Amino acid sequence: MTVSVPRQADSPDEHAQPPEGRRHMIRRRALTLLIILLLIGVPAGYLVISANQSRDSGRDKEEKWAATGLTPHWPSKVQRRIYQVPIPLPSYNVGYYETNNWRTSRLYVQFQTTDKNLDAYLKSMGLGRDDLKPDKIAIGARDQKITGWDFKAPGPWYGTVHEQKNPAPTHDIVVSMADPENPFVYVVSRTVP
Repeated sequence: MTVSVPRQADSPDEHAQPPEGRRHMIRRRALTLLIILLLIGVPAGYLVISANQSRDSGRDKEEKWAATGLTPHWPSKVQRRIYQVPIPLPSYNVGYYETNNWRTSRLYVQFQTTDKNLDAYLKSMGLGRDDLKPDKIAIGARDQKITGWDFKAPGPWYGTVHEQKNPAPTHDIVVSMADPENPFVYVVSRTVP
């Protein structure tokens, strides 16, 4: 025996909705498809872009750390701050190379600047022109070999060692005055971690 439930009558206040038209159905489905594509496509596109940027960043870092010798670019601001090597503006022919081991970290920097900026550079390090000694090659043979610097060319050459109390770095500085208006500065900044 089955019991049948009587059908409830429609409310007199409700108006019967007309059946959905074909244009309305196509528009509704297109909108639904667009929303689904946006919910899936935007995050997927973001992941692809992020993966490419991450891969490119890894390649850049690999090239940076695989470098053997001077790189013809400015050292980063962080490197200049850690090793206390300010580079005056304007400077040209800037190059750098960084080495690290468990005993000593070194930043090798070269740049060419104006005569006036050389004084400003030395002053920023607490030095003056009188601290530069004639014919003193303060950068050792080991460091010259690493960078490929050659101080055998005709000078005049000036140099100094700017020693500071640890943990501040020590600077070996050599200045080529072959062009007195545009001296070439070579710096080895070494620090003990």
